[in-house]
Amino acid sequence: MMKSVLYFLPLIAVVGCDVRDHTTRSGQMEKTATSKPVRSVSAPVQSTTRPEEPPPGLFGAKEPPKRPPEFEERKEDPPEEAPPIPDTFKALNKGKTIFFEKQADGTKLVHLLSEVCLREGPLEVLLCKNNTKEHESILRMDADAREIHFALIVAGATPGSPVKFVPKYTAATGTKIKVSLTYREKGKVKTAMAGEWIKDKKTGKDMAHDWVFAGSKFFKDPERPEAQPYYTANNGEFISMANFPDSMLDLPVESPKDVVNLIFEIHTERIPPLRTPVIVTLQPVIEKKK
Repeated sequence: MMKSVLYFLPLIAVVGCDVRDHTTRSGQMEKTATSKPVRSVSAPVQSTTRPEEPPPGLFGAKEPPKRPPEFEERKEDPPEEAPPIPDTFKALNKGKTIFFEKQADGTKLVHLLSEVCLREGPLEVLLCKNNTKEHESILRMDADAREIHFALIVAGATPGSPVKFVPKYTAATGTKIKVSLTYREKGKVKTAMAGEWIKDKKTGKDMAHDWVFAGSKFFKDPERPEAQPYYTANNGEFISMANFPDSMLDLPVESPKDVVNLIFEIHTERIPPLRTPVIVTLQPVIEKKK
């Protein structure tokens, strides 16, 4: 009997049986063997939890679609071609940006080759010198203002005096100068008075004033007596919209001191694309002698 028990003990240990006491209906205690679950040695069960996805753009993950820009940047139209330079125009400077013309009826004109540098924004100057006041001028050009000054004198204009503010405001004086603009619009050559590019903020109409040849001023540097006098219009104010003592051409109309209160603004819809060449024509209004 003992040998039989000893024979089954290893088998019980291998199978993993457990002997528990339980009460039968008759109330007697009996020993019952319960089997423990056999531990599996197969491959581990993979987790059903979804692995965390890598951030967009990493490890080859697809990037989410990009949102369209809230404000689309406006693209400027390409500049128009330059208007033709007639044979009657005689160049006065090496850069060929200043021309003189004497018409058949004796009218003398000064022509300036410029380009559009501003189509909207504060307006204090119509025409400035390159690299000076492009942020507040519709047109710019490469030239020495002294040469324009002398060309106007040859055309019959007489310089007056720049604006004065002390002891009180005194408007600029000088020969009246009519200013017109020649350019291309969709390939066609057009000519307009300069006032058509400028809007009166109070009336909403085109500017109705003519410029006067104020003549700016020549500054003699006392520390450099051998140097030529400096023509102060080369600071940028070739043809001004606001009053400046350095203006070569100025409006005989008092302008506000504050930029926010400027009288005139740009007629943006009438201005050709940036860098479009424009011929600025200056016509002195010569009063006939009595």
